Amino acid sequence: MLAFITGASSGIGRDMARYLYKLGYDIIITARNEEAMQMLKQELEQLRKGKVYIISADLSEEQEVMQLYETIKKQFKKVDIVVNNAGFGLFGRFVQTDLETEINMIHTNIIAVHTLTKLFLQDMLNNNEGKILNVSSVAGFMPGPLMATYYSTKNYVFRLSEAIHKELKKMNSKVQISVLCPGPVKTNFNEVAHVKFNLREASSEKIAQYAIDKMLQGKFKIIPGWDIKIARLGSKILPDNILAEICYHMQERKEKK
Repeated sequence: MLAFITGASSGIGRDMARYLYKLGYDIIITARNEEAMQMLKQELEQLRKGKVYIISADLSEEQEVMQLYETIKKQFKKVDIVVNNAGFGLFGRFVQTDLETEINMIHTNIIAVHTLTKLFLQDMLNNNEGKILNVSSVAGFMPGPLMATYYSTKNYVFRLSEAIHKELKKMNSKVQISVLCPGPVKTNFNEVAHVKFNLREASSEKIAQYAIDKMLQGKFKIIPGWDIKIARLGSKILPDNILAEICYHMQERKEKK
């Protein structure tokens, strides 16, 4: 059994790779930080005689995303699990945030996820088996003033996964798609996005294990924690203008002074 994880050099992606490997999967990991991936490979290969394959790639570059897929398709017969985890955020008013960074974010958080989901899904449908786990966020349920681009990208990931899930059901396919929607997680996301969370940050390791377990059980919408489930409920009940106001004040408190 073979699992492929993007953004596996740190955070949730690294912990998902660790957990899948412990469950007996061989893994393909990709990220930009090859040194961190080599360290992870050495760590895991001390646990058992499994395979850890490393492919360095910058998922903000469309050509590298396509090359990544082609490399995997050529080298391996099939991939049983695909985890689209790579992504990052950026804090600030939309008129002030850096456009180039936002475009890179859109390429990483949306275009890479869209591309890899479509290509691997087509392969999985040919075999009528396989699982895809896309990492969205509680941010995907609501507007995100002061993190407008990030919230929008995670909304895309959630809605895309939701639509594909329905299509697979209508096809009576054995292929499965799941979407993970965590709240704040203790990773290096904060440093990249230039924010400081005021809410409790969940353990990356616990979120990773919970997500993989639920995916393997066949669950589509994976929302870890009652506080995040309540936030999801609030996003469905509250009027849009009230929700946007609440989100703005929540975001404003994150700004690093």
